[in-house]
Formats: sequence, C-alpha cells, structure tokens
Amino acid sequence: MAKATFPQGSLPLLVLKILAQTGPQHGYAITLKIEHLSDEALSVEEGSLYPALHRLEEAGWIQAEWTVTGNKRRARIYEITEAGRRQLLEEEQRWRTSTAAVDRILRHA
Repeated sequence: MAKATFPQGSLPLLVLKILAQTGPQHGYAITLKIEHLSDEALSVEEGSLYPALHRLEEAGWIQAEWTVTGNKRRARIYEITEAGRRQLLEEEQRWRTSTAAVDRILRHA
C-alpha cells in the first residue's frame, strides 16, 4: 500500500495525541509511533515533523528539553503541556466533526 499524505492540519493533532498517550518522546520516536499506529500507511518526513514540533512549542502546547540518551547521544525530548492537553481536546472534537461531515457527503452524494 502506498503511504498516504497527511490531511492538512492533522500532524499537530497526531503529535499531541501521541505525547498525551505515551509521555515524553523524541522526534524520531514520534515518527515511528505514527507510522506504527497507522499500519505504515502514514509516513512523517523530518521536513514536516520538526517545523510542526517547533510551532507546537511556540504555541505553548508542548515543551522540549535536551537530554542524553542511553547510548550517549543528545536528543530533544518533547512533552505535552496542560495547555496542549486542552488544545488536544478541542482539536480532536474539530477533527471528528469535520471527518463525520465529509463521511456523510461521501455516503450520500
């Protein structure tokens, strides 16, 4: 199956959801989780992920900290904030409303 592109605006939603469910993660782990949970249907490019993480951090929805991993490599770890949890609830509701509307049109048009 070919990898799908992300519907506009869905990458921040997915990042917030993953961080809310799994706790702090580095960027590559977020990428792997998205790919795994989508049964490899979605692929995240670095050129998309890191700008999205930066925007989420600027909005105050995630926070980041540099750390040294078990294999002695530096990694930036991202964690959802309380503001991010509130935003996640709003974004999930907006997503469900929008996709339900599109689904209705696809079934009845």
